[in-house]
Amino acid sequence: QVQLVESGGGLVQAGGSLRLSCAQAGRTDSRYAMGWFRQSPGKEREFVAAIRWSDGNTYYGNSVKGRFAISRDNAKNTVYLQMNSLRPEDSAVYYCAARLTSRSGGLYTELSYDSWGQGTQVTVSS
Repeated sequence: QVQLVESGGGLVQAGGSLRLSCAQAGRTDSRYAMGWFRQSPGKEREFVAAIRWSDGNTYYGNSVKGRFAISRDNAKNTVYLQMNSLRPEDSAVYYCAARLTSRSGGLYTELSYDSWGQGTQVTVSS
């Protein structure tokens, strides 16, 4: 069984930065990629970023390209989301998700992931 533990959310002013962390605990022998999604009230869950464990290839949603950076620490089984130049519209609950195996399907959709974290709130004030 896989558990994902998120941390790093909070309140920040527009233009500021935050770094989110997501640690994979429990079963760590099976892992393929990690992703971040976000959801704000009244909106659908949105893909933010993803990274493959093996080669570090990264993927970003259009709304965060150039501002957010995803990275990984293989030894710590932890993925980070560095968020810079934050905007009020970035406010949301951020969820990390784990995809455990290589299979067909891209990393941009929720259905591609096997386990989810509990979410961490990010609020950007104007």
